Amino acid sequence: MARPTTKDALLQVSHVWKQLAWDGVMSIDTVDEYIEVSERLLDFARAHQITHLDDITPALAEAFVNAPGHDRHRGIIATPAGGTRRQRRSAVTSLFAHARALGLTKAAPMVDSAPIARSPRRPGADLQLHEVAQLQFHSERGMPATRHAALLALLLAGFSSAETGAASTADLELDAGSVHTNGSTRTLARTCQLDEWSVHVLGLRAAHLGKRGPQPHQLVASANSAPSVVQSSVGSGFGDIARRSGLSTQSRKVEPRDVTRYVARKILNETGQLSEVARRLGLSSLDVAAALADLQWHTGGDAA
Repeated sequence: MARPTTKDALLQVSHVWKQLAWDGVMSIDTVDEYIEVSERLLDFARAHQITHLDDITPALAEAFVNAPGHDRHRGIIATPAGGTRRQRRSAVTSLFAHARALGLTKAAPMVDSAPIARSPRRPGADLQLHEVAQLQFHSERGMPATRHAALLALLLAGFSSAETGAASTADLELDAGSVHTNGSTRTLARTCQLDEWSVHVLGLRAAHLGKRGPQPHQLVASANSAPSVVQSSVGSGFGDIARRSGLSTQSRKVEPRDVTRYVARKILNETGQLSEVARRLGLSSLDVAAALADLQWHTGGDAA
């Protein structure tokens, strides 16, 4: 039997990954990321005159995991971030594990690869009401042609980054002051309420996009982009707002998740119910809701 090429092996393993996503074992976002990383491995190996899966050695696989990359502006990143390296390592490990299960190879080039340490998670920015007002003010620059105010409005409604990127004009019910989301891999479908400011800026954005035609339009991202690209785009757009407002500095990084934490604390203060935090944010775990709301809480009880 002829030895499989790396390309042929990737095609067969891709079918397995997609089936796992269909069965709910993997997320489709992870499948897309693994395929993208594996395609880069294929190109990396080809540059070293290697086209067969069995010929990818531990040294080559390790070199790929640590190889320089590019940022979104196509600039060179000499030393990839730990998250990038972990993503590459995970994808290559999965590729070979499933290839072995399919009988395509006996190789396991990452088996002796050392784990990549994670940096300690940064504490949240603990946004306050006046800081959120600063974000709102600076997000309005250039609206409704720019997406920033709409992006912030969706985050303040309780949307995650993935949900924000997927939101379209068809999801808006401005007369009712609400917006619907189908959820994401980590959140549930739900309808979220909008405050007066959010209704205003989303209405302006929807009207502006409506000039392009009657069909639904994505509010803050391109409809043709992969989910991982959309989520990155939301983070980039929010970063612009945070820097303009002066809240995100070298010593303090403000991220979309900090807005989610602010919303979680606000809901808990208003309702006193941790279950309401989970419901409005589309969370299935009260532990996750408690962490977002900065509540010291133990399973078996709810906030009074």
